[in-house]
Amino acid sequence: MQDLRFRTKEFALRIIQLYTSLQKTTEVQVIGKQVLRSGTSIGAHNREVSRAKSDADFISKI
Repeated sequence: MQDLRFRTKEFALRIIQLYTSLQKTTEVQVIGKQVLRSGTSIGAHNREVSRAKSDADFISKI
């Protein structure tokens, strides 16, 4: 579980780096913000799934 936590954090940091390196045009920033939101939410979703109370709860969260 620690390995997955580490990998999701590293992934989120790489997404942030990607976003900051994008061009500042309106079109690129709109898509970049969506990538930023979805790429950094992976860690939060993983944490929520790891706190599931039962197998059924795990399945519904995943």
